[in-house]
Amino acid sequence: MADTGGNTVAEPTEVGSYFVANYPPFSLWTQEAVQSDAQLALAHQPAEVPLGLYLHIPFCRKRCHFCYFRVYTDKNANEVAEYLDALGREWELYATQPAIAGRPLRFVYFGGGTPSFLSVRQLQSLVDRLSAMSPWSDAEEITFECEPGTLTEPKLAKIREMGITRLSLGLEHFDDQVLELNGRAHRSAEIFRAYAFAQSLAFPQINIDLIAGMLGDTDEKWRAAVERTIELDPDSVTIYQMELPHNTTISSDLMRGTGQFTESVANWSTKRRWVMEAFEALEQAGYTVGSAYTAVKNPDRTKFVYRDQLWQGADLAALGVASFGHINGVHMQNLDQWGPYAAAIQRGEIPLSRAFRPTDEERLIRELVLQLKLGSVRPAYFGDKYSVDVLDRFSGALSSLRDDGYLMTADPDQIALTREGLLRVDSLLPRFFLPEHTNLRYT
Repeated sequence: MADTGGNTVAEPTEVGSYFVANYPPFSLWTQEAVQSDAQLALAHQPAEVPLGLYLHIPFCRKRCHFCYFRVYTDKNANEVAEYLDALGREWELYATQPAIAGRPLRFVYFGGGTPSFLSVRQLQSLVDRLSAMSPWSDAEEITFECEPGTLTEPKLAKIREMGITRLSLGLEHFDDQVLELNGRAHRSAEIFRAYAFAQSLAFPQINIDLIAGMLGDTDEKWRAAVERTIELDPDSVTIYQMELPHNTTISSDLMRGTGQFTESVANWSTKRRWVMEAFEALEQAGYTVGSAYTAVKNPDRTKFVYRDQLWQGADLAALGVASFGHINGVHMQNLDQWGPYAAAIQRGEIPLSRAFRPTDEERLIRELVLQLKLGSVRPAYFGDKYSVDVLDRFSGALSSLRDDGYLMTADPDQIALTREGLLRVDSLLPRFFLPEHTNLRYT
């Protein structure tokens, strides 16, 4: 919903997906396409694009009330070991596929869940097994997500020794009441202790994650969180606006109208204002805003290879329960339940549950909408790759953005959003979708 006449429009945060992670919508992906498209894609020689590896570590000390990922908080040591063995077996299965065999890894991403939930011994064993199949010593970027309360000095030292280039600390906030209300496992004291450990080890990049609009947040608490972030002086800061996909604890309570969480999070206008204020404060501290979600201290040195390569059509082999990948032009997702996922690997099968092969036009739209999250795109990129003039092809969508005040420039050199457009970019991207996709269920 656009703001009009200079007035702030109250836009409640309703239950449902907001963040655009891919295109076309996931609801179009099917089990039938696993055989007709995904398996054929894996059996073909690789396209000339970079290859990355994603590892889903689905374990957490607690499940946050806003979490919608496939995570587990009740697995014992034996079950964790079984899962890590399955990850190793899955990568060994991938390594036999013509689309993957022998290819160097350009980037690696440990996501979750909480990768830092694992012990030092478990981490070392997993890395040794995976890197034996495909060495990643030459990878441009290796990212490792962490929850502060799971970090010790020996564990951080081991993570650094593994060659991690970006340590991503999921702080979300600094206020202990906000952290508790939202179900976070850590508290502020653990943040400062873990950050000091990490700084002493000289990681090439330390990233801090924040979430604007968590339950219990206020103007005063948010400004304090931004001030503390700047005091820590991280290499990059990632800020998300709180959303409420259907499978979260908060969403469940809101839909029933009963339970602990019967009041919604901050409205979208408030969240955008908070991110705007954070970006302005970070810019005053010398940071550069690089996307709708990120600010970096040194753009020449600090990159997001994982993001940028994927948004330009790179291949991604995705390991673990419910993981999303992309190989040879086909999107694919793993089975999203522990038992079926592990059973498929035991049978020697890559554990795919659904897939989708986009058309060339859908691939073009996917890259355009994802790259618009950076705030600007180069029309020449799409002309060279797809032989399409995006200024002409998407003239209607661009005109609507201009009319609403969200488009700064649209010429042969650059299409650029205003700051207001950047802060609400996910709500604007459906304007570029094909008509048959605009009203589909996203997930």
